[in-house]
Amino acid sequence: MASAAVLASAFAALTALSAPPVFAAEAPSGRYAPGPMLAKFLDGPMKGSEEIIFAERVSMNDHWYVNFGYYSNEPHRRGYGEGGRLLRMNLRTGEIKVLLDDPKGGVRDPQVHYDGRKILMSYRKGGTETYLLYEINADGSGLKQLTFGPDDDIEPAYLPDGGIVFSSARCRRFVNCWYSRVTTLYRCDGDGSNIRMLSSNNDHDNTPWVLPDGRVLYMRWEYVDRSQVHYHHLWTMNPDGTAQMVYFGNEIGGIVMIDAKPIPGTNKVVASFSPGHGIPEHIGPVAIVDPRKGPDVPGAARYVSKKGQYFRDPWAFSEACFLVAAKNKILVMDGQGNTEVVYQTPESHKHLECHEPRPLASRPREAVIPSRVDLSKPTGRLVLQDMYAGRKVDGIRPGEVKKLLVLQQVPKPVNFSGGMEPLTIGGSFTLAQIVGTVPVEADGSAYMEVPALKSLFFVALDENDMAVKRMQSFCIVQPGETISCVGCHEHRGQAPHFKPDLAALRRPPSVVEPIADVPDVFDFPRDIQPILDRHCVSCHNPDRFEGHVDLCGDKTPFYTISYETIVRRQLVSDGRNLPLGNRPPRSIGSSASKLLKMVDGSHYGVQVSPHEFKMLRLWIETSATYPGTYAALGCGMYHVHAPLQVMLDRCGECHSTDAKNKKGDPLQLAFGGRPVNHPSMLYNLSRPEKSMVLMFPLSKEAGGLGLCRNVPFKTTDDPAYQQILAAVRRASAELQTHKRFDMPGFRPNEHYIREMQRFGILPRDLKPTDAIDVYAADRAYWRSFDYQPQPNQASDIGGP
Repeated sequence: MASAAVLASAFAALTALSAPPVFAAEAPSGRYAPGPMLAKFLDGPMKGSEEIIFAERVSMNDHWYVNFGYYSNEPHRRGYGEGGRLLRMNLRTGEIKVLLDDPKGGVRDPQVHYDGRKILMSYRKGGTETYLLYEINADGSGLKQLTFGPDDDIEPAYLPDGGIVFSSARCRRFVNCWYSRVTTLYRCDGDGSNIRMLSSNNDHDNTPWVLPDGRVLYMRWEYVDRSQVHYHHLWTMNPDGTAQMVYFGNEIGGIVMIDAKPIPGTNKVVASFSPGHGIPEHIGPVAIVDPRKGPDVPGAARYVSKKGQYFRDPWAFSEACFLVAAKNKILVMDGQGNTEVVYQTPESHKHLECHEPRPLASRPREAVIPSRVDLSKPTGRLVLQDMYAGRKVDGIRPGEVKKLLVLQQVPKPVNFSGGMEPLTIGGSFTLAQIVGTVPVEADGSAYMEVPALKSLFFVALDENDMAVKRMQSFCIVQPGETISCVGCHEHRGQAPHFKPDLAALRRPPSVVEPIADVPDVFDFPRDIQPILDRHCVSCHNPDRFEGHVDLCGDKTPFYTISYETIVRRQLVSDGRNLPLGNRPPRSIGSSASKLLKMVDGSHYGVQVSPHEFKMLRLWIETSATYPGTYAALGCGMYHVHAPLQVMLDRCGECHSTDAKNKKGDPLQLAFGGRPVNHPSMLYNLSRPEKSMVLMFPLSKEAGGLGLCRNVPFKTTDDPAYQQILAAVRRASAELQTHKRFDMPGFRPNEHYIREMQRFGILPRDLKPTDAIDVYAADRAYWRSFDYQPQPNQASDIGGP
């Protein structure tokens, strides 16, 4: 999700380069003759690469990741436009040959085979909705479809072992903070067979490319326990999906590092550094990254393009010679950011823009990394060398950590906004599922067997099961793979320190032990509210209102009074959606949450049972969410259309953000001595007359709380009181009619049902009156991603 200001700035940057480009000369035939920069390059670093290929298609203006697929709330709205071409150009003669032209289709992501005779690409045939993988001969003949199905396959790259790595929406999930679908990484054989998932990210892993050492370089976007708009950086994996590791930038927020490729003859890569949360179609400054300086050193990246000049799809011939695309142009660029246009889309196709220029030439295969997977295994293994080694672990005493809580980030089958509502208020965008716990030995080591191809993250727990440190990222283990880490948030350039005899390795790997007496995914109304009802609500209710706190389970327009109170008073601390990663020990999670200190007997004698404390603790560790189902998304929220001018006239003198001239926003009123920055908490849809917006200003004699200095409402007969009450009652009636996830008769919205039918979770012949167990549907959806072992297949590497 990006703010309107960020998007506006991004779109402005797309309109033109800040300095006028130098064009190659156009010959009378309409062909381009080489300009001075191109001519120099063709006799230098581009020698032997006189011909290039590139795609033309309709560029989109949504987020950087929305250029395929459909929207969850508008399935007929597409993330692409109609029209696409694949072109071949001779840079010396300017000759252009159209290899594929589909006015109703789309062409993207071409890559040339090692022998220079074939081109791999993603192609959407006119009249169809899905991009799939195709090959075509370099002369435009022999178009061949490689992959099939209802989900988009994009951004393919040839692998040195004969396979293909690509990004695919076969992961069947939606962006956690937007309406569009996700692609993660997959591989297949060279003929499109034996497709296998490599990454299980909830959000995008994309733009894969092979490094000279055989690893796959790609962009990973993640926001586990941290901001959704800051972390989209470069990672690597082996071609079989093993050894997934940060390459550069995972501690550097505010850049989308995308479309990265190696620079020949160096250890460096070139990439588009799309600023902020990224600009549509990956456009941004061209940057060179030198990983030898370390994965988190800002100085390891150097901008090549000039300030204010944005490009996409950089291809390097050297550190001072690049092909780039910008709107309807293909350009060459030198090491100082000077550019020269070598091709511009003709007027007859002005609706198309240029993408993905690549040289049409043979090239050596990269190193082949032997496969480490065993596809007959449903699990992999993970070794932690020393819990107490790493960054920001100061203050953790040796032996303090006793176990790891293993959690899984579970994907969304659909999404309907750029925010996290109604899952949380300013917190997590996703649900976390409890897998179980594993022991940590006295020397800080751990050894565990975990399910393959799950996005797992960990919380270090002390002897009382309280959070000491959170992972704030996630890891994936392939079938049969064993991976290891040095410690907790260790520097990725740090080698393991010498520990010859890890205690955890003296025994077989720990199997994750489930936590049997708690739900694996928490649901606040079902699991937490009953605890509050038993111990808290007798004092903290809309009538008694001790400490100006209400913990009753009555529904607000979005949540419940209790949930909003707990979150807005910061009684839980989970660190989610913050721009900083790697928080200090005990600064987030159960150890930092005031709620648990209020139920240990020290707060007016309130002491919950050990099991109730455990429920509260694990609810906090698993994101402190409101619903326990994604079916709650996009429904169950009912705005109160309150008479704002009436509220401002009666309350604005004291509660307006601009009390002097009464021009403040009534939604920014402060009640009970605390600011309320969201209207939801003011309104009680379960019992409208108990709404804070009515109880606070109503006199005690009339049944209110009389908390306002001037007591705006002396009686309930006051016309202003009645107008506000009527507005709340209208929203309440709507809630009772259309329901929320925790109410009898609830039915999720049509889009959730459609996607769950599309994914094979709900039956196609579902009737409007058929009941839907949304909790069971979610679990069936998550189980559909369980890795299914493939007997007698120890490797997935094919021949060249």
